[in-house]
Amino acid sequence: MLVTLEGVGHRFGEAGWLFRGLDFQFHPGETYALTGPSGSGKSTLLSLLARLARPCEGRIRFDGVHRVNWVFQNPFGSARRTALDHVTLPLLTRGASMRSAERQAHDLLARFELAEVAQRPFGELSGGEAQRLMLARGLASQPDLLLIDEPTAQLDAYNAERVDAAIAATAESDVIVIVATHDPRTTARCSVRLDLRPLPGGRAR
Repeated sequence: MLVTLEGVGHRFGEAGWLFRGLDFQFHPGETYALTGPSGSGKSTLLSLLARLARPCEGRIRFDGVHRVNWVFQNPFGSARRTALDHVTLPLLTRGASMRSAERQAHDLLARFELAEVAQRPFGELSGGEAQRLMLARGLASQPDLLLIDEPTAQLDAYNAERVDAAIAATAESDVIVIVATHDPRTTARCSVRLDLRPLPGGRAR
């Protein structure tokens, strides 16, 4: 399983290039920090990786990557459904029995330090708990590629640290994890960095 950027560049209309000449490979088992200043194209590159758009130049090759999940900056869920429900549902959708899905969901919640809030409605979770729940739910869908957009942007330092630890816990041998972030603490928790800060000529670092 592999995602390869080959000379990838993107811009909107006749505006300047957000990035250009990206040559990079994403492998499973790693967590990649996608960094750069505001406007450098971090979220845009995530959308290209999610196959929601095509790059203006170059190409992205997806070898063995079929399922993509995107964890957005703002957690969303059903206010009255429990944390356990949110993680159980994607497992059921993948064909697990109710008993197996709940067992796996409990394991994932524990992994993200959410065991104590398993029966709490989504609407009663703190911001940090809700963001960690989105990560647990993201893994429950069993993606090949997990995209995470600015996960700590709206959190205080304490909750940001817990979310960063949860991101580190997403590293699995069969999942590629890519995190768009401006937070140096989140970057430090990732194993590889791709910086979109432009060099002369529009290429990324």
